[in-house]
Amino acid sequence: MDIFRERRRRLLERLEGTAVFAATPVAIRNNDVEHEYRQDSDLYYLTGFDEPEAVLVLTKVHEEHRAVLFLRPRDREREVWDGSRLGVEDAPARLGIDAAFAVSELRAKLPGYLTGARELCFDIGRNPKLDETVLASITQARGRGRTPKAWPRRIVHPETLLHELRLVKSVEELAVMRRAAAITAEAHVGAMRLARPGRHEYELEAHLRQVFRRAGAERPAYSPIVGSGPNATVLHYVKNHRRIEDGDLVLIDAGCELEYYASDVTRTFPANGRFTPAQRRFYEAVLDAQLAVLAAVRPGATIEALHEISVRTICEGLVRLGLCHGELDEVVGKELYKRYYMHRTSHWLGLDVHDVGSYFEGGSARPLEPGMVFTVEPGIYVAADDAEAPAEYRGLGVRIEDDILVTAEGYENLTAAIPKTVEEIEHACQG
Repeated sequence: MDIFRERRRRLLERLEGTAVFAATPVAIRNNDVEHEYRQDSDLYYLTGFDEPEAVLVLTKVHEEHRAVLFLRPRDREREVWDGSRLGVEDAPARLGIDAAFAVSELRAKLPGYLTGARELCFDIGRNPKLDETVLASITQARGRGRTPKAWPRRIVHPETLLHELRLVKSVEELAVMRRAAAITAEAHVGAMRLARPGRHEYELEAHLRQVFRRAGAERPAYSPIVGSGPNATVLHYVKNHRRIEDGDLVLIDAGCELEYYASDVTRTFPANGRFTPAQRRFYEAVLDAQLAVLAAVRPGATIEALHEISVRTICEGLVRLGLCHGELDEVVGKELYKRYYMHRTSHWLGLDVHDVGSYFEGGSARPLEPGMVFTVEPGIYVAADDAEAPAEYRGLGVRIEDDILVTAEGYENLTAAIPKTVEEIEHACQG
């Protein structure tokens, strides 16, 4: 409770009025069945509350109500079907907030929390029904201009306030992320040992999910990618139904979500436990790029500069492999590499897999600071039907991804326990 209260206090310090955050709407999967529910990350970050149909209001304009939650009331008939609810009466004491009301009262009470506020922090455009309620409440607070009190004359996105707070992780957040990384490491190492020609991709996926859940993680942080052979060249391949063949490389991109915090890891390994000479050359071209980027991670570096290092090192590998031709500067400058390396090297990591936070400040790439967590994930992908590529590399896809914490001295690799060198991977695959 104290952690969430402190987060709300820090946000209130930045506010010039009122902020509104809504729960993720329930999504129907098919007919009368719902998708697994996962709370909106902003609302969870500020409350730890994971029920749907809720709206959090933080405001400076009310003397006593700084944090107010609108939520579902208790309903014994519905709770028989859906499970217990916190309820309005218990919410203030359980969540450490100042007041709670039924969510049905939001339309009537929200104007009171906007009257006197010069600014509204709200993610407009995500929930049309809530947008209508908020805009109607602003109109009511404005009172057609016949009130001496202020009313919100501008709406700011949460990225300018809350998302900047989320970008730098606290000691408590990092402790959870380290545990998530450890669970993910166990799953990846187990998958390397389990994989062999004749098994199916979904068997490895089942192992990953089993390890995540057995260790207490609520869910995968995203749909696991288990791509063998040519499937490894499809960046977001999630069908995971192919039979693994002898001589395949297997690319697994998977991480658990623990207490809402994500891990995001990719490893690529030989299904039969041994890289061929061509696969080894291909793999080490990607590993060289990742290691070059990691060597440059420190406070003051930028995600943009790290990507440039990744691109240049990948291009060196592509020229060496015969996938790109010409001088290195030409391959980089003309972006010839994008045929085989088409994605960025890094993204923020936290409550969301692609976590919030700006990559630029004032038009310039923002410098890294201690407490920021991001991925480093270069890759090379050659389509199986790429007639311009050397035959020995067609159908090969390699990505290597780790979760990196910026420290005062440099960085900590949260997922360093997962085998990554050729020797380490072959040892793990052979048990």
